[in-house]
Amino acid sequence: MKLYYSPGACSLVPHALLVDIGRPFELDRVDTQKGLTASGQRYADITPKGAVPLLELDNGERLSEGVVICQYLCDQAGRTDLMPAAGTMARYRVMEWQNYITSELHKSFSPLFNAQASAETKALFAKQLQSKFAWVSSQLADRDYLTGSTYTAADTYLFVVASWSAYVQLDLSAHTQLQAFMARVKARPAMQAAMKAEGLLS
Repeated sequence: MKLYYSPGACSLVPHALLVDIGRPFELDRVDTQKGLTASGQRYADITPKGAVPLLELDNGERLSEGVVICQYLCDQAGRTDLMPAAGTMARYRVMEWQNYITSELHKSFSPLFNAQASAETKALFAKQLQSKFAWVSSQLADRDYLTGSTYTAADTYLFVVASWSAYVQLDLSAHTQLQAFMARVKARPAMQAAMKAEGLLS
């Protein structure tokens, strides 16, 4: 398999999961500004969406949308710890978190990364994110991970999205349970390996 990625982007989520499940894979770095891959291809020729992550399967099929890629990878590997079995309430709880992160947290960062967004717009979204992260942190008060004591794909996603705060001057230090969670996830060998491969750690 091949994962098209951009360093530190949401593609870090399936990257870390690929390491975690031990499935052989290739990486192809995408310069999303220039629209080119490290192998020299126009990324628009590979996917008209122009976004990462994109997973190219062994048979040549391509799968987009990060939360779907993560479900696919975990299911194919039989890793019901990372993504519980289909039809179980545990599965729906992980998907519930995946949906919250993608719709309420992930997309709320977009204006903060947009150089054309006004200071007022950025301040509004930053305030909303603080409120949402405060709630997420409160959910971690009596558990190590989002759904309990077991680490899942949703935890990988939350870690990556919350880590963007460092790039947009969003101070999350007041959310102590979230900070402890971030430290636990960052210490995981799979996350360490993926971050080093993307040049995010020395």
